[in-house]
Amino acid sequence: MIAVRSARPASIPNPAAKTLTPDDRAFLNDYAKRCFRYFWEQWDQHTGLCMDRARSDGAPSGGYVASSASTGFGLTALCIAAEHGWIPKQQARARAITTLRYYWAHAFHDHGWFYHFTDARTGARRLNSEISTIDTALLLAGMLTVAGYFSADHEIRLLAKQIFERVDFAWMLNGNPRLLCHGVMPGSGFLSYRWASYSEASILYLLAIGSPHRGISEESWYAWSRPEVQYEKWRFISGGPLFTHQFSHAWVDFRHQKDGDPSYIDYFENSQIATYAHRDFCISLQSKYSDYGPNMWGITVSDSPRGYVDWGGPPYYGPINGTLVPCAAAGSLMFAPDICLPVLREMQSMYGDQIYGRYGFADAFNPAWHDKKFWVDQDVVGIDLGISLLSMENLLTGNVWRWFMRNQYVQSAMERIGFQIATPGIALKARPARRT
Repeated sequence: MIAVRSARPASIPNPAAKTLTPDDRAFLNDYAKRCFRYFWEQWDQHTGLCMDRARSDGAPSGGYVASSASTGFGLTALCIAAEHGWIPKQQARARAITTLRYYWAHAFHDHGWFYHFTDARTGARRLNSEISTIDTALLLAGMLTVAGYFSADHEIRLLAKQIFERVDFAWMLNGNPRLLCHGVMPGSGFLSYRWASYSEASILYLLAIGSPHRGISEESWYAWSRPEVQYEKWRFISGGPLFTHQFSHAWVDFRHQKDGDPSYIDYFENSQIATYAHRDFCISLQSKYSDYGPNMWGITVSDSPRGYVDWGGPPYYGPINGTLVPCAAAGSLMFAPDICLPVLREMQSMYGDQIYGRYGFADAFNPAWHDKKFWVDQDVVGIDLGISLLSMENLLTGNVWRWFMRNQYVQSAMERIGFQIATPGIALKARPARRT
């Protein structure tokens, strides 16, 4: 059995120790309200679905394409806005009810699983999309957050429960005893890919393990690989760009917890380390991209001058071309505000309304594209604004963690898996041992 690390590495500050100045808080409040504005405006009043993307000036991006993941972030955004008084709580409730009623009674589903992309107005399948496991999981996360926030509202709690418990997680194993499929393609069946390695899918596995009627074994948590990355002084597990370290953490409170034998991994600390490593990785590219630096970094899956790109590091995912992606730093505010907040403030200070507008930051920009011309994306992307908003809220209040963690499903899953509570420097306090 691997020994448990009992103390936080000296080079990783405690995010709770970061002192935010009044100016910092004013900046984050303004940025968060702009992110929320996207979900408030890019929402269909009949279905309750949120757009996948829109133009940065507020115009539809074209096609009225909604995404289930964006809708999950949007449901969570309603709770944040109501809590801060940006909108009346009753308006937030009305919108949440619209979405929940639509998904329960009208949205197409297969064994409880939903399409990745749909028409925001009709719910019809769009972009030849799959029935997606991870996108359904992020939608469910938003529903369970709404149920946690409106905990006294019987209809909201009942609808969220019914929609969640209708999902047949075991069916999505498709014959494999442990590993979930990425989804199903209508007409051709299950996708060949499985969630077989560390990724953004930890929340999917927790929900699947916690499902009371159509769930999967807790052993599935230990079936996926945890590839180790060594970059300079940083050592961590990783499965891809920075967003893979952020999305599950937007809802699941992994702080001060480690999973059971044999690994005893602190996933929150791991995501902190990944953020610090990513910063150093970007700084190492400064000789090639002179705009990169200690307070100007961030690359994660995003738009680019040449379309939507899967890029980041370490290890190097490319081709990187000097583009900067604000949600890389914004999505890690909950892990490392000491290095992430200065990036966002520097971006806003240096480029102003070239990149910062109605919905906060543009999805991506490049200060020195071809012939040193400034390029800025004319679109914003719902999931990128969503991870930015939720990470800010968790840094400032921990509200999203608190609301989501009220649900019985994730608590049951973590107990079954064998998660243990660990305060730095103090011995682990064991939950019930995981079943074998």
